[in-house]
Amino acid sequence: MLQQLHGVTMYSHDEHHTTSYCWNERESRENSFSRSRSSSVSSIDRDTKEAITTLQFGESYGRKSDVLPTPCLWVGTSLGMVLLIPLSIPTDHEERMEEAVTVGPSGAVQMLKGSILRFAFLDCMGALIQSPYEVWRDLNAPEDPDRPRRRKLVHFSPSSSQDANGDGHLAVVCSERQAKVFLMPSQACLFVHNITESSFVLRADVVSVCNSVCLACFCANGHVMTLSLPSLRPLMDVNYLPLTDMRIARTFCFTNGGQALYLSSPTEIQRITYSQEMCDNLQEMLGELFTPIETPEAQNRGFLKGFFGGNAHAFDREELFGEAAAGKASRSLAQHIPGQGGVEGMKMAAGGAVGELARARIALDERGQRLGELEERTALMMTSAESFSKHAHELMLKCKDKKWYQF
Repeated sequence: MLQQLHGVTMYSHDEHHTTSYCWNERESRENSFSRSRSSSVSSIDRDTKEAITTLQFGESYGRKSDVLPTPCLWVGTSLGMVLLIPLSIPTDHEERMEEAVTVGPSGAVQMLKGSILRFAFLDCMGALIQSPYEVWRDLNAPEDPDRPRRRKLVHFSPSSSQDANGDGHLAVVCSERQAKVFLMPSQACLFVHNITESSFVLRADVVSVCNSVCLACFCANGHVMTLSLPSLRPLMDVNYLPLTDMRIARTFCFTNGGQALYLSSPTEIQRITYSQEMCDNLQEMLGELFTPIETPEAQNRGFLKGFFGGNAHAFDREELFGEAAAGKASRSLAQHIPGQGGVEGMKMAAGGAVGELARARIALDERGQRLGELEERTALMMTSAESFSKHAHELMLKCKDKKWYQF
């Protein structure tokens, strides 16, 4: 269905749209879409040069003549084309179940450099307009038959009333190389900024930092950039991490508060921050393994409660028959012996310890000398023993063949 709408919109753009851009670029676009003039699926399937990269639903102005915002679908393609498709949704619940959603392409087309990555909407005051949500309802709760069932949508926008939204809003579009801010419903480009020329943007998100909204971008060359909204002024450009692993490109995402997350390995999540306020409060945000709690005081056990109670009280033998009963400290406990106080006492104690170490070292040296002398004496005894054994063997060989009367 989207492909058919895409083809119809291309036809209306090529024939009726009067947006002024480079003639060579328009000629290349016409050549690339020369085979997809019709709305048939077969002709579009043959053209594989362009693909849809981003879809965003939101309440916007599908046509320049619209007075109030209506549900719209923003479509971004890989060739930098932005299509705005109005949706007609029945408001009544019964009509919604019977009637289908009707789609009418408006022919509104915008062009950017590179593949479209992100859509966002701001009100006239520069505040981010979040997508509306439906309030959760418990299915098991008892229902009131007299109360009508209605689906209620809640808006995050500060100007959620229809009168305030009737003044228009801002649409932020970010691609791989460029960012633009359009004023709706006039569809006029208010601000434009070329993010990078030598590289391309991998991830772009509209986040809230320090009570303001900015556009955060992560480029393939490792640069983390932030742009102000809606003026698109460069606020920060830091060379953080070069793209060495495709896992980083697939998992990198920005969050509110000047933070970002990505998978550094299959089992590790890396968290970074580019906000000084977040960095200053980082130590306070660290969690603790245990929560420190003061030890409660033991309750006083009454005599009657202990006498009539069924629970037996365990007594300590040291407590009953030891020195603790006589008012003395137990021998098994460490006892503090006060010594000479002050700095002089500490110096004397330190000097005594140094002297003991020196004496121990001297004794160790003397022991080493004695061991050396003992080793020399042992070597001399071994030499004399070998000499004695040699002479005894020679004497044995000499006297072996002699008779008793020959001596």
